Amino acid sequence: MASQRSRLATAGYFCGIVGIACLVIGIGGIQIRLFPPMLGFGLFALGTITGGIGATLLGGIALIRKKHLTGPDDLKRAQTATALGAILLILLFLSAGTGGDAPPINDITTDLANPPAFASADAVPAYEGRDMSYPPDFVPIVKTAYPDLKPTLVGLPPDQAYENALATARALGLQIVWQSASERRFDAIDVTTVFRFVDDFTVRVIRAGSGSVIDVRSKSRDGQGDLGTNAKRIREFLTQLKDS
Repeated sequence: MASQRSRLATAGYFCGIVGIACLVIGIGGIQIRLFPPMLGFGLFALGTITGGIGATLLGGIALIRKKHLTGPDDLKRAQTATALGAILLILLFLSAGTGGDAPPINDITTDLANPPAFASADAVPAYEGRDMSYPPDFVPIVKTAYPDLKPTLVGLPPDQAYENALATARALGLQIVWQSASERRFDAIDVTTVFRFVDDFTVRVIRAGSGSVIDVRSKSRDGQGDLGTNAKRIREFLTQLKDS
């Protein structure tokens, strides 16, 4: 029995070590451009889910049966496994919890009737081979989940409103990848810090009487959901734009 408990503690310990390794390799590999964001995120998910659950479960069981841990390192390994597992699960919950109850969609806009279009693939090569049209299935979801996102009316003439929108995007750290002053439209990208996911962002300015209407769209390149990131980005942009 003592030998069995020893194997339990050891299995939990190595489960935690492997989980941490997957996390570090996943995030580190993304940061040094060793592999694409989705692969790195997959390693992160594998490490935090599998390693976190496995290490916590095995280490916890070993600690519950503490009196059977007779090997010189059994208790220490069981404690380390439980601690590593807890850390991994906390990181998992923190990363998943940022989106709250955000729906599993990745393309948000302020104008659902006529979403702003991105530039052509000729203008932005990164769009090549990607469907940049707005998914009609997202329309009712956005209406329900993000009712506050609406076209923004400003009292500035279109050219000035366009320049203000460009300046606001740059102030938020977005990288402009295409712009057309004549069309009063521009595209930009935003790269997330940890996983370096790229989100595409486009802004359209249209004359409305003596003022202008500004519409925004933010779309993730990877994944089925965005944990609310695109809606948050649009809100930040519009808030700063109104304050400028």
